[in-house]
Amino acid sequence: MRQKTIKKIVSAALLTLLLAGHAQATELLNSSYDVARELFIALNRPFEQQLNAQHPDDKLTIKQSHAGSSKQALAILQGLKADVVTYNQVTDVQILHDRGNLIPANWQQRLPNNSSPFYSTMAFLVRKGNPKNIHSWNDLARNDVKLVFPNPKTSGNGRYTYLAAWGASSEADGNNLAKTRDFMRRFLKNVVVFDTGGRGATTTFVDRGLGDVLISFESEVNTIRNQYASEGFEVVVPENDIRAEFPVSWIDKNIARNNTSVAAKAYLNYLYSPEAQKIITDFYYRVNNPALMAENKDRFPATRLFNVEQKFGHWDKVMKTHFSNGGELDKLLAAGH
Repeated sequence: MRQKTIKKIVSAALLTLLLAGHAQATELLNSSYDVARELFIALNRPFEQQLNAQHPDDKLTIKQSHAGSSKQALAILQGLKADVVTYNQVTDVQILHDRGNLIPANWQQRLPNNSSPFYSTMAFLVRKGNPKNIHSWNDLARNDVKLVFPNPKTSGNGRYTYLAAWGASSEADGNNLAKTRDFMRRFLKNVVVFDTGGRGATTTFVDRGLGDVLISFESEVNTIRNQYASEGFEVVVPENDIRAEFPVSWIDKNIARNNTSVAAKAYLNYLYSPEAQKIITDFYYRVNNPALMAENKDRFPATRLFNVEQKFGHWDKVMKTHFSNGGELDKLLAAGH
């Protein structure tokens, strides 16, 4: 046999071995919102260990992609081959069906609690000693208070903040639309920076020292308070607040293409397990488990939570009314400047 032929056969055999080795490794990509990095790092490790122990010949690795959830959804529509999404707003998952036909219309019925394994609310991070005496949404519209939170146009975090402020003001004003709009004009006028995502807003408040109040998810502000203990930041949860759902879904077309269906579905189901739910509460997210919430009552101040759909209607209506070009947000910003 000629030497060149032998080399070709050996090369082909090596290529076959390499491809076989690659087939025995599964990689999941989780597309998630901006401030979820640490949470999913903590969740990924035990799940990888669990699945790898069950399937030692098929090593699982989970990779993460983070940005504002709306930007992440757009990236998937533009070709990012994520296997699962773990977002902070229903519309950012729904758009994957509406504009990309990547998931079915009934995606919310595939997992418990409308495919939301945990939820949160909005909270205020204030500087040491709470020098501006911030306790309620109403305090945030005073002319001596400067705010930092992400842009509602690009961030689910920012949209929840805007809707929480509107909803709380509306209840306080007796659903007087003129009074609510006046409050929202003053509230939005106090924003010193509109970052594109929650983590950018955190950097602006903590590292750049801008603003008196950072508004973000309860989970994020508690994490910052603990991480920067020497700064003496304090967390305020207002007595009337919004329920922020965190919907998840596997991306049907992508998992079929990536051959990751089993791992992707197991991963999202794992988020509902007692082990995962405990990790989730450790990161100051709330869960639909009364016993676990009772065990962690010191972590979660009592607050009246209103639901987006009950207060504002379907998310499609919310997006059109408030966040579309020329909507309420644009009008309020224009009137306030």
